[in-house]
Amino acid sequence: MTAPDEIWILGISMTKFGKHPEKDVVDLGTDAIQSALLDAEITMRDVGVLAAGNLMGGGGIGQQLQKQVGQTGIPVYNVSNACATGATALRTAIMAIKAGETDTGLAVGVEKLAGAGLLGAGGQPKNKEKVWEPSGRYGAVAPVDGRIGTQTMPGVFAQIGMEYGHRYGGTSFELFAKISEKNHGHSTLNPLAAYNKPMSADQIMNDVMIAYPNTRPMCSANCDGAAAAVVVSGEKLKKLSLQQQKRAVKVSASVLTTDPYEEACQILPNVNTLTRNAAIQAYEKAGIGPEDLDLVELHDCFATAELVHYDNLMLCAEGGAVDFFESGAPNRDGRLPVNVSGGLQSKGHPISATGIANIWEICQHLRDECGDRQIAGAKVGLAHVIGLGSACGVHVLEKAVN
Repeated sequence: MTAPDEIWILGISMTKFGKHPEKDVVDLGTDAIQSALLDAEITMRDVGVLAAGNLMGGGGIGQQLQKQVGQTGIPVYNVSNACATGATALRTAIMAIKAGETDTGLAVGVEKLAGAGLLGAGGQPKNKEKVWEPSGRYGAVAPVDGRIGTQTMPGVFAQIGMEYGHRYGGTSFELFAKISEKNHGHSTLNPLAAYNKPMSADQIMNDVMIAYPNTRPMCSANCDGAAAAVVVSGEKLKKLSLQQQKRAVKVSASVLTTDPYEEACQILPNVNTLTRNAAIQAYEKAGIGPEDLDLVELHDCFATAELVHYDNLMLCAEGGAVDFFESGAPNRDGRLPVNVSGGLQSKGHPISATGIANIWEICQHLRDECGDRQIAGAKVGLAHVIGLGSACGVHVLEKAVN
């Protein structure tokens, strides 16, 4: 089998994000896989590799899922890469196809987080009331405080947003609340989102403060969920039905980066650098620029994160993220809609599922299957995810031309 030139998403699915007390990770992952296979119009007998991502379940999720969806003896890769786990699982399946080992791969990410402690708090429950305390050090000798001064994810991203404001100006508590207001508004049109409730900027600012300037609605929502994708080579796609070919979505770029060495800090990654590096590579591989994008799903784990990633993904000029937002460009009816799904703040963030779920949203628009939230004429989209460990996944997706 020769290495293919093209990779296509043949089928993709996500469960509804939210609370699923009646289902465990195997149930949710199984639901996502079966729906993705149905969407692709194939069965497990056609799949040559399975990559499965899960952080909280203790490992071996891929083999557990096989027992539910079909034990065909294929290779299974269990993936763990922080919030980039789902995107990494997808990239694992893509690389197996590019290596010529198979022409069809399956990736899944699944997580149970509803009722969990503070996301990314870097600690363990101290007692039955789940009071969290820091887990200690990164590595053997490094102290917990890095360049931006905190180990907890709310604090990390709060300071990243504040740092951007200090450097370029224009940020404010109200600005970040308006970013969250946009995403909560977008989620009202997404039936699979964890929350479908609009919130005004005033409501958001007057909610519980988590880490200034991020209040509770400005933080990603802990929830349960799963997402799965079937990918095939270009040669395989040519052998399938016309209907399958019409609904397939081209993966024009699949990029994964980590934090490069910087003398300033070896404790916490510079999410700006690793995202910008991933974006540069993705645009080059896809042969496009940010001006060619029709929509973006980016990793808005906090409202402050969305702002800086406008800049990191080069959706605006360097230092121009505030102007970009205030122009209305990232609104659903704007020049370049961002997080039409509602983003992590409203759609939800079941960690290992997020990377594939972001891609699912883009695929639905490129297939013209998004209903009321459809971005008309969408042909090219970008999906971005950050795993603060560090890892950044960027995928550029293009509509099939038939």
